[in-house]
Amino acid sequence: MCTVSFLPVPGGALICSNRDEKKQRASALPPRWYQVNGANLLFPKDPDGQGTWISMKPNGHMAVLLNGAWKKHVPEYPYRKSRGLVFLEICSADQLLEGFDQVNLDQIEPFTVVVFQDGILQENIWDGNSKTTRYLSPLQAHIWSSVTLYEEAAIIRRRNWFRNWLAEHPEPDAAALQLFHRFGGEGDTSNDLRMNRQNEMLTVSITCMEWLQEKASMYYTDLQNGEQFEVVLDAFTYSEISS
Repeated sequence: MCTVSFLPVPGGALICSNRDEKKQRASALPPRWYQVNGANLLFPKDPDGQGTWISMKPNGHMAVLLNGAWKKHVPEYPYRKSRGLVFLEICSADQLLEGFDQVNLDQIEPFTVVVFQDGILQENIWDGNSKTTRYLSPLQAHIWSSVTLYEEAAIIRRRNWFRNWLAEHPEPDAAALQLFHRFGGEGDTSNDLRMNRQNEMLTVSITCMEWLQEKASMYYTDLQNGEQFEVVLDAFTYSEISS
């Protein structure tokens, strides 16, 4: 939930997310289908908070969560509900693009949600006081880094790494994007795409969602346990493949 990229590809789009978490937090459960408020959602589940940071619908609509809004904030506990649970409320809306507007965010910690539906790329930001929705070009690549973990200088460097990587990979696919999320950077373990800060806060997983006209997929790599999972929506029906 702390580094997210969006990449248009021929016939579709990719969203990839690195989850940075405290080492003592329990490993997420691998992606599977759940029913949330009557909606079928595919996501890896946080066993501690029962929420998630990334989700896909049966029709291939995709959403991902980052902690923080415009700038780093000072938490004001207690909050009414975790962001991971609020995110599931957003994703369970009949129209994913309307979920952020509909959800009650009173006493919720700041966050950012990126949504891709029917060729529309939407960025939604809650700063603790007000909602902001922006529409971004789905024909361009984008990258986000959570302001709760990365200073502005590091965020700019990461954008440059992404720009340089795109120049070197003119026809990237889901596998290539996942490799960038795993190895991108300059050897600075505190700020590389796969980060590790004294083995206390580190990147614990990489999740990549792929939407194509004929199918959609979710790829999940558990970096702590060395396991990989793939869930394929072939012609937007349910089928699961794990390895």
